[in-house]
Amino acid sequence: MNKVELVEAVHAVLQGTKVQSEQVIDTVIEAIVKSLKKGEEVSIAGLGIFSVKPRAARMARNPKTGEQVKVPATKVPKFRAAKALKDAVK
Repeated sequence: MNKVELVEAVHAVLQGTKVQSEQVIDTVIEAIVKSLKKGEEVSIAGLGIFSVKPRAARMARNPKTGEQVKVPATKVPKFRAAKALKDAVK
């Protein structure tokens, strides 16, 4: 499923315009991203938890040249699926 299909699913439930459905999806995504940028967790019951995990600096190897490259520390998004989601997928 991609964003367009998600908008269509929301549109089928809301019975509004597709533009309104897309705005709903965009607002949800923006709210999740904004919270993650602040370092907050986003927990959606039945779906899972979005969080930010720090990744330490490390040395990596360029596969083309074999040269070692330093990869700086960064933050990466993480998702932990809820038990209800895991059970539904089984």
